Amino acid sequence: MSKRSRRRVPAPGAGAGAERPTVTVCRGCCCGTPKIPGLDHAAQLRVLRQAVGGAARVRVTDCLGACERANVIVIQPSATGRRAGGRPAWLGLVNDRDAAADIAAWVASGGPGVTDPPGILGLYTFSPSRRVRAELDE
Repeated sequence: MSKRSRRRVPAPGAGAGAERPTVTVCRGCCCGTPKIPGLDHAAQLRVLRQAVGGAARVRVTDCLGACERANVIVIQPSATGRRAGGRPAWLGLVNDRDAAADIAAWVASGGPGVTDPPGILGLYTFSPSRRVRAELDE
């Protein structure tokens, strides 16, 4: 099966949840570990989940391969956002508490493709390699 045909198949859990953005929080080899001192990683995830509420699905994943930018969070657009041209937003060095509130505010207002992110999130945005992006899609 080619990559092109695989992309047309809805991801597991797609459907009603596809109308909400998905916030993917890396908790692999560097993200979410003591390698990032002075950050309560469990509290960061808890605050993010509470702040996002029902506006998005929050999931935790293993290493996304962008370890030099730990902690990494990816906001994937909703189906509406994808139709409007939204693409996943990769955020790195998300190592302060205020970032969770900024991320939550953005996804609550629609996320990628629906609304522009708060300007402060531009400080965290990066473009991962094709290999790293492909790992998130698997």
